[in-house]
Amino acid sequence: MKSLVLKEFNAPFEMTEVDLPKVGKGEVLVKVRASGINPLDLKIKAGQAGHAKVQLPAILGIDMAGVVEAVGEGVKRFAAGDEVYGMTGGIAGIQGSLAEYAAVDADLLAIKPRNLTMREAAAIPLIFITAWEALVDKAQTGPGKTVLIHGGAGGVGHIAVQLAKARGAQVFSTVKPVHNSLMQKFGVTPIDYTHLSVEEYMQQYTAGEGFDIILDTVGATILDDSFKAVRRYQGHVVSILGWGTHNLAPLSFRGGTYSGVFTLYPLISGEGRAHHGEILSEATALIEAGKLTPLLHPVDYTLETIAKAYAVIEDHTAKGKVVISIGQ
Repeated sequence: MKSLVLKEFNAPFEMTEVDLPKVGKGEVLVKVRASGINPLDLKIKAGQAGHAKVQLPAILGIDMAGVVEAVGEGVKRFAAGDEVYGMTGGIAGIQGSLAEYAAVDADLLAIKPRNLTMREAAAIPLIFITAWEALVDKAQTGPGKTVLIHGGAGGVGHIAVQLAKARGAQVFSTVKPVHNSLMQKFGVTPIDYTHLSVEEYMQQYTAGEGFDIILDTVGATILDDSFKAVRRYQGHVVSILGWGTHNLAPLSFRGGTYSGVFTLYPLISGEGRAHHGEILSEATALIEAGKLTPLLHPVDYTLETIAKAYAVIEDHTAKGKVVISIGQ
């Protein structure tokens, strides 16, 4: 099969013919139709993501959508011809989706939403799983909660605001004014963080009480701001970028709680993979019900033009998730 192989960090991919993967127990062979590209992929390629435990040479590509070609021993949930999607590899020595075929742990997969194209479906897995683990598994978002999502126009952010809204919360998001119309389309209240301080937007939108749940998708000083903006005694902050050193005193003074999300762990460790498949089944239900839509960059890239795909992420000109079409 044709694949893109990374032989050295911070070097170009090499188009390579490799053997078709063998399907093991509990796995399915998927003909890959689309591969979603995430900012994390750029860090992996540059050798700046040691936590992903990539082993060179490697076939990258964390997200995928495709068609089941064959099923291995013990697989009952899928059959040949099923259209599936998932966050399936590209780290920890597991083959990724920048190839024509992949042997995938069936626990990581779900049936693709019928109302999405392959490209749209490939944009979903990492960002939806991350948003779900943060807002549902950790923060238990539901009706009556006020939820602040930092960076609501970003990859995880635009899925998170829709997920929180679908679960009945009152949702706010810090965005630049250019993204106000997008937030309003999602039924979300935009907050102009470029002109309002934490104290000012707390007062304006919560009468100074703070937000029940805050999801930080940005990190650094935004996480520190989150500790100041959470509701006293019952607020919860969850972050997907808890790097660096932070002062927990503001959170402690407000009697709030904190948790982090490490979405890659089931892929790296093998633990909890079935939950990823379950989360994506929830995504399928929401998407088919019209409650969640991914935003895609309009250019359709291929394995041959992947350098251009990486470039639009690196220079921040992508307008939505970037996806590579494969074998179409």
